[in-house]
Amino acid sequence: MQRILGFSKLCKQNSKSLRLLSLLVVLCFAVTQAHAQYAGGDGTQNNPYLIQTPAQLIAIGATPAHWNKYFKLVADIDLSEPNMEAYNIIGTSRTQSFSGVFDGNDHTISNLNLTSTRASYTGLFGYVGGQVRNLVLVRPVVFSQGSDVGALAGYLDSGTIADCRVKGVDVSGDDDIGGLVGTSTGRIINCSSTGIVSGDMYVGGLVGLVLDSTINTSYSRADVSGNVDVGGFAGKTGDQTSVVDSCYATGSVIGGTYVGGLVGQVERGRAYKSYSAGSVSGNQYVGGFTGYIRVLGDVMQCFWDIETSGQPASPGGTGKTTAEMQTISTYSAVGWDFWNTWTMCEGMNYPVFLWQIPATDFLCPDGVDFIDFAHFASHWLDSRCNVGNLHCEGTDVNQSGLVDFFDLEIFCDLWLEGVP
Repeated sequence: MQRILGFSKLCKQNSKSLRLLSLLVVLCFAVTQAHAQYAGGDGTQNNPYLIQTPAQLIAIGATPAHWNKYFKLVADIDLSEPNMEAYNIIGTSRTQSFSGVFDGNDHTISNLNLTSTRASYTGLFGYVGGQVRNLVLVRPVVFSQGSDVGALAGYLDSGTIADCRVKGVDVSGDDDIGGLVGTSTGRIINCSSTGIVSGDMYVGGLVGLVLDSTINTSYSRADVSGNVDVGGFAGKTGDQTSVVDSCYATGSVIGGTYVGGLVGQVERGRAYKSYSAGSVSGNQYVGGFTGYIRVLGDVMQCFWDIETSGQPASPGGTGKTTAEMQTISTYSAVGWDFWNTWTMCEGMNYPVFLWQIPATDFLCPDGVDFIDFAHFASHWLDSRCNVGNLHCEGTDVNQSGLVDFFDLEIFCDLWLEGVP
C-alpha cells in the first residue's frame, strides 16, 4: 500500500511537468508537420519555407495559418503533372489575405489552370497584402464568373509585386480583370504580361482597376477585349493617388465605351512618361492613348502611335507616326530617362526597359545573335576590364576583370534570347 500511495503522491507532484511535457509534444508534432509540408525552412525571413514541388505549392493554399510566413521557390514547378491535387488559391479575402513574402527566386510556375465560381479574388494568389517577387508564370489559364481576377493575384491590397512576369496568359472574368492583377491598391514594379485578357468592365492587359496604387516600369503585350473601361495596360485609374509612371502597352484593344491604348479611362490619378502602340477600336469614347480623362485625371509626357493604333486622336497623350515613335528625341525632348530606365534600337523598335535586355545583348537589333557573338569574340581574353572601359564594352559579363570561359558560359545560356 505504501508503494501505491507513494506513486500517487509522485504523480500529483509532477502533474504540472506532465502537462508541460504533453504541450511540448503537441508543439513538436505541429512543427514537424509544417516541415513535412515543404522542402525545408521554418517560415522566417532568414529561413523561409522552401517550395520545390507542386504538392508543396498547393499546401500553402491549404494552410491559412502560414499565409503570414516567408516562402522561397527553389525549383521550376509544372502544375499540369498527372494525378495532381486541385490547386488551392493562396489568400481568399481581406480578413484572410496572404500577408507574407513569396520569393519566386527567378523560377517559373507553369500551366496554372483555374476555373472558379468564386464571387471575387481569383488567381495564383487571391488576395495579397504582403509581397510577391521574382516569379514567372508561364501559360496560366484563369476563368472566373466573378470580379478581381488576375493570373498572379486577384486583388493586391497595399502590398508589393515586383519583378514578376506572366507569359502567354489567358484570363477572363466579369469586372476588374488583368493579365497580372485584377485590382491593385499597392505597388507594382518591373512586371509584365503577354497573352489574352477579356472581361466586361475594368479590363486591362496588366491591371484591371488601379486604385491608390503606384505602377512603375512595367508593360503589357497582351491583347485585351471588354465592354466598359478597357485599356491595353489598365482598364481604369480610379483614385487620385494612383500613378502609372514609365509604362507601355503594345497589344490590341477592343471595347465598347472608354477604350484606350494604355488606359481605358483616367478618372483620377496620373499617367506619366508612358506610351501605347497597339491597335485600338471601340464604340464610344475611344482614343489612341486613353479613351476618357475626367477633371481629376492627368496625362503628361505620354505618346501613342497614330498609325498602328488606327486612332488619330486621344483625350491625353501626343500622337506620333511610327517613325517618330522609334526616334529617341521624341522622348528625350520631354525628359524620358535613357540612362537608367529606357533603351531602344533607334529606327528599329519602340523604347523598352533596361531590365528587359539580356546581359549579353550588346548591340542592336534586340536579341542575342551573331552580331553580339562577333562583338564578344572581338574582346576574347581582354583583361583589366573595369568601369573605365565599361567592363570591356559589356563582354566581361561577370565583371571579373577578364573576358573568359565563365563569360562565354553566360553568353551561351542566353543565346537567341530576345527582349522578354
